Amino acid sequence: MKTFAIIRNTDKDPRGVVSKNVADYLTAKGGICYLLDDDEKLYEEVDCAIVLGGDGTLLRAAKRVLDRDFPLLGVNLGTLGYLAEVDRNSIYPAMDRLLSDTYTIEKRMMLQGTVFRGNEKILIDVALNDVCIVRRGPLRVVRFMNYVNGAFLNSYQADGVILSTATGSTGYSLSAGGPIVSPEANIILMTPVSPHTLNTRSIIFKSTDRIVVEIGRGHIKSDAEADVSFDGGDYVSVSKGDRIEIVKSEKCTKIVKINDISFLEVLRQKMAGT
Repeated sequence: MKTFAIIRNTDKDPRGVVSKNVADYLTAKGGICYLLDDDEKLYEEVDCAIVLGGDGTLLRAAKRVLDRDFPLLGVNLGTLGYLAEVDRNSIYPAMDRLLSDTYTIEKRMMLQGTVFRGNEKILIDVALNDVCIVRRGPLRVVRFMNYVNGAFLNSYQADGVILSTATGSTGYSLSAGGPIVSPEANIILMTPVSPHTLNTRSIIFKSTDRIVVEIGRGHIKSDAEADVSFDGGDYVSVSKGDRIEIVKSEKCTKIVKINDISFLEVLRQKMAGT
């Protein structure tokens, strides 16, 4: 690799010191660098995007470069992350690995979500982590009616429902009680958020399945309202009768792996609080 986009989180690198140091280091070794804040559009052709921030910054970057065929390397400027594997102490050895083409690339599955109101498509978006459908308002509980490949699966009242990839299983889904899934797996994980029944659990589906969640009435017999968000970003409001269709996206996110550290080792460190 020779040409790099350096995307920084302005909250975690407010003065741009880390991003400038990385750019200077790569340039001194013959690299070409473009410095960007994490809301700027990238127009140049690059070999790799180096994302300085954390997992959230990398998720935003993944959507921004969706139609560009290059991988992302996450550099964590905060606590240990699942996606951003390089920390502050290993930045420059990681840059040497990029320049010498000593790395591997993982392809991570993404989800495509389509929001329907009647026969009208009001939003189509993608997510690397998850599509979240959560209630609007603190006192509302929504009934979710779930279908798989056109067949009715179940319905329940809950604060929300999360459709995630294996990559997203360590995000919001985990905090809602969902299982941890190895990120290489191609699956769709459905996890309810605070369901009002005792027998509702997460369900893992094949990546080829088509999941539809229909919004039902609220528990006080009024029109329920919820918000649908993709990787925690922009959202659209939905109400009774609206449907959200979730399928595997034709797009994927390419993640550069520098270290030999396994997902299980990262998981062990996270659980140990190190």
